[in-house]
Amino acid sequence: MPDRADHVRPESVAPRWISRHRPPEQSLFSGIYGLVLASALVAALDATGEKAEPGPDALWVLLTALASGAAHGYAHVIAQRASAGRAATTSRLRLVLAEWPLVAAVLPTVGMLLGAVAGWWAEATAVDAALLFNTVTLFGWGAWAARTAGHGWPSSCRAGGLDMLIGLVIIIANALIK
Repeated sequence: MPDRADHVRPESVAPRWISRHRPPEQSLFSGIYGLVLASALVAALDATGEKAEPGPDALWVLLTALASGAAHGYAHVIAQRASAGRAATTSRLRLVLAEWPLVAAVLPTVGMLLGAVAGWWAEATAVDAALLFNTVTLFGWGAWAARTAGHGWPSSCRAGGLDMLIGLVIIIANALIK
């Protein structure tokens, strides 16, 4: 008969594994911001009745994410400078570079638009896929953050559902505006 210490229940393993793989707060913040930004941009750039241009749309999504990440990081630098009254240092450069999750979060959307450039699907299909992917990812990040904070599955799913609502609002607005 196996020793009780050798038997580990999966329920007790999951919280420890999740807590060891906790995403930094800045990554969650920037990643969620990037997903919402990508969703809003891809929905806005997909105008009904206009010629589909997924290449320039992909470029706009990427450039806007880069500009947003740089602006957000630089805003941290300005705030730090104002509070400390010191010149910019390498630690302040790190504040700007710490916004990389925002840019990384838009890359799946850019990739889907580039798939339309390659002719794998229509731009409208790429937009729909990106909106769905980003919405599901918002749920996942919200639930993951709640789990790493020690919440149970029901509470984590509610948190993920609330995050997912942002994506659903963008999808609904996109459908109504078109």
